[in-house]
Amino acid sequence: MITPWLHFPAFAATAIACWLAVIALQLIPATRERALIQSALAALGSCVLLVFAAALWHALDRPPMRTLGETRLWYAIFTPLIGAVAHAAFRQRWLLAYSIGMGALFVVINLLRPETYNKALMPALQSVWFVPHVLVYIFAYAIFAGSSAIAISGLWKSYRAQSAPLRPGDTALGLASRLVYLGFGFLTLGLLFGALWAKEAWGHYWTWDPKETWALLTWLGYLAYIHIRHRHPEAVRPALWVLALSFVLLLICWFGVNYLPSAAQSVHTYTQ
Repeated sequence: MITPWLHFPAFAATAIACWLAVIALQLIPATRERALIQSALAALGSCVLLVFAAALWHALDRPPMRTLGETRLWYAIFTPLIGAVAHAAFRQRWLLAYSIGMGALFVVINLLRPETYNKALMPALQSVWFVPHVLVYIFAYAIFAGSSAIAISGLWKSYRAQSAPLRPGDTALGLASRLVYLGFGFLTLGLLFGALWAKEAWGHYWTWDPKETWALLTWLGYLAYIHIRHRHPEAVRPALWVLALSFVLLLICWFGVNYLPSAAQSVHTYTQ
C-alpha cells in the first residue's frame, strides 16, 4: 500500500511551511504574544503530520510503526511539539528552533527514503502492547533530543571559555533535568511495556536480545545523569558529558543495532 505516501510531500511541505514561519517570526520584537504564536505554529506543523499518520494508519489497516520510515514520522511529530511546549513555558527560543529543525530533518529524510513498502505485522507484533511500547519510546527519544542539545551547548561553551558557564542553578541546566526526568519516565514505561509484550509473544520477559541490551544501557545512562544531578549537583560538566553520551547510546539503540552482526537474528530487527 503506497497510496498514502504519494500525498506525503504535500503534508511535509505544509508542516515545513509552518515551521519556517516560526523562524521568520524571530525577526519581530520578542513578546509573550509572539512566543505563543510561534509555539502554536510549531504545534500546527506537527498536527499536519499527525493527520497524515492517522490517514496512513487507516490505509494500512495497522499502526504505522513497523518500518524505520514510520518511526521517523512519529519522531518528526513529537519533537516540534516538545519544543513548542518548552518555548511557551521557558522562553527557550533556540530550543524551539532546534526542535523544529530536527523535525524538518526527519521529514526530509522521509521524503528521500519514505520506505513506502507495506509490511504486515508479524504475529509477534499483533499485541496490545505494540502501540504503547513504540509511542512512549519515540516520545521519550524526542524529549531526550532537547536535553542532548542543552548538554552539547553547555559543553561547547564550557570548553571555549575554559570554565563552567552552566552553573548548578542555571535555567538551561534546570530545563535539561526536567526533560530528562520526563523522558526517563516514558523510557521506563517503554521498557516495562516491552517486557510485558515479550512475555506475551515469546514467553520470557527478558532474553538479552541486542535491542533489549542497548535499551537497558540507554536507560542506565540517563539514570546515571539523574544520580549525578541529585547526589553531586555541583558536578555540572560530568553531568553534561553523561547526558550527551546517553543520547549516543539512544541513537545506537534506535538505528545502530540493526547494523550490528549480533543483531542478525534479533527479533527486533524488523527491517530485514
